[in-house]
Amino acid sequence: MKNQSKKLVAVLAGVAAVILVGQVGSVRTYITEIRDGPGTQNAFDMFQEATGEDALLSAIRDKAAETKVAPVNAKVDRVWKAIPGYNGWEIDVEATYRKALGGNLNTKIAYVYRQVEPEIQLKDLGAHPVYRGNPAKPMVSFMINVAWGNEYIIPMLDTLDTEKVKATFFLDGSWLKKNAELAKEIQKRGHEMSNHAYSHPNMSRLSAERARLEISMTEDLLKETLGVENRWFAPPSGDFNQKTVDIASSMGLQTVLWTLDTVDWRKPSSASIVNKIGAKVEAGTLILMHPTASSSGALKGMIESIRAKGLVLGTVSETLSSERIKAPAVE
Repeated sequence: MKNQSKKLVAVLAGVAAVILVGQVGSVRTYITEIRDGPGTQNAFDMFQEATGEDALLSAIRDKAAETKVAPVNAKVDRVWKAIPGYNGWEIDVEATYRKALGGNLNTKIAYVYRQVEPEIQLKDLGAHPVYRGNPAKPMVSFMINVAWGNEYIIPMLDTLDTEKVKATFFLDGSWLKKNAELAKEIQKRGHEMSNHAYSHPNMSRLSAERARLEISMTEDLLKETLGVENRWFAPPSGDFNQKTVDIASSMGLQTVLWTLDTVDWRKPSSASIVNKIGAKVEAGTLILMHPTASSSGALKGMIESIRAKGLVLGTVSETLSSERIKAPAVE
């Protein structure tokens, strides 16, 4: 206690000297200079306790209260089933204040932010399918289901590379077993790799044992061939029931479907796909496609249409996470 009192006296004496002599532009600058000195790591805290809040700290606290964005909890929607939460934002008052002390009275405050996670996350909702991301998060994902169409994979990868977009490829296990090198090329280009069962069955018609085998065989291949620790299961043809969801959940996987379908297996024109996606895409949309001539030809146009709406493209994991894309602008 004696030592702390001595330190406080020394700090206050120094501040008084600074004010009288005028050797430093402001008390804030003085504190910045001394708080990192030997034996004075708590000088700032002692000064604050002794003198109370200054105008700078008060202004930062006011701005923090004014600009705070509350997190949004994950929820189970009647139509869309499980919807991820979305982090909030708040100004880190202490970090912002300490950073601002390094400037002068005319320096614009550089606010330091931190994200605030929702109390209820996607993982807390239990075994429910996911069809979309949080509508407050301006991100969109391409879900590319692969069980055939090898000739279109490299052209699609080249377009994604050119446009600097990462997608999520859901691999049929029997395809992966036969096409390990092509799968490694997809992975090498930075895309997310996930589970699309083993033999493209209608999951709702399978016994529990067979359904588990379909998922586990592909999961094993993903790990052994690609070193992937996977989080997602996309049922072939979108066919599933609650038993499917429960089995996937018991294996640590979330069942994921799509928000918008290119229906590219019907061989529509690429232009019609671009028009459809451009008209209907919105924040949180998961877009289903396959390696087909239609989707390969539409890919660049889809990306342009999505970006024209101010939306960002990311993987399924990125879109379904509660992580915010950027901090709100604060003047």
